[in-house]
Amino acid sequence: MSARYVQPLRILVQFCFLGFMLWLGFRFYQFVHYLRVGGASAPVPRPDGIEGFLPISGLLGLAGWFKGLGINPIHPAAVVIFLTILGVSLLLRRSFCSWICPVATISECSWKGGFKGFKRNLRLPRWLDVTLRGLKYLLMAFFIYSIAIAMPAEALRDFILSDYHKVADVRLLDFFLHISSTALVIILVLVAASIILRNPFCRYLCPYGALLGLVALLSPVRVTRNSSRCVSCGVCNQVCPAAIDVMHKQSVNSPECIGCWRCVSHCRVESALSMRAAGRFAIPGIVFALLVVLLFWGGTLAGKLTGHWRTVLDSAEYGRLLGR
Repeated sequence: MSARYVQPLRILVQFCFLGFMLWLGFRFYQFVHYLRVGGASAPVPRPDGIEGFLPISGLLGLAGWFKGLGINPIHPAAVVIFLTILGVSLLLRRSFCSWICPVATISECSWKGGFKGFKRNLRLPRWLDVTLRGLKYLLMAFFIYSIAIAMPAEALRDFILSDYHKVADVRLLDFFLHISSTALVIILVLVAASIILRNPFCRYLCPYGALLGLVALLSPVRVTRNSSRCVSCGVCNQVCPAAIDVMHKQSVNSPECIGCWRCVSHCRVESALSMRAAGRFAIPGIVFALLVVLLFWGGTLAGKLTGHWRTVLDSAEYGRLLGR
């Protein structure tokens, strides 16, 4: 069966998650608005999934857990989602980036629009591309060192329990509701760059993606090339958003591979490229898609069942914090 169906399937999954995340954001806005107007509007429960937008809190909680503090009680869902995404990357490469992440979805729509308008996407010179890719690893190293390594357990506990961290989700909402001119210009520049380049933020600046890429190096799943069937047409190289030289590899184990299946889907020869586990077992696209979704939702379900999902903060405490 042709793998071409995987791309419309992936896009469907992307937009379903994007719609769900927009809904989460709107519900959280309603929750905060209800508290800020003193209960004058209709009450809305806080959506716990909003903590998926707090990866730094997830890293804080994970570091605290490793240092004997237990799961972050303030934003436990952030820890659960952080661990879930790491697990998805370990098993299915950086598929979170190409199947679930809303930033990557918007970026992909941008460069695809740019391709339709300009008939091409630019590729930076290799020396510049490699140099810029190093930025996200530097950012990743900074966050991991400053949070997971340099901070002692007592400092982690104090920060996690601080009023500043308690309303990290509200501060993120306010960042977008009252965005500064500097932040707006930066976002617009990144959006403009995404029209002419493929996923520039993900490729050069995202520390989350850098971490997931390193974890994905241990994944048993990867794109595999059948050299006896490959005709070296170069289509896989052309369509790869990560600019990986798929055509000359037996298997793709690059930290830049986002598991998007574009090379497999666009391959002109049946079975020349496939997604395989341990280099032997071919994984159908529908199975891969189901695994991505089920593993992601399974992680959140595990958090709920183990009691590590809902914050210990109640509406009264949020009201106190927002009333400052």
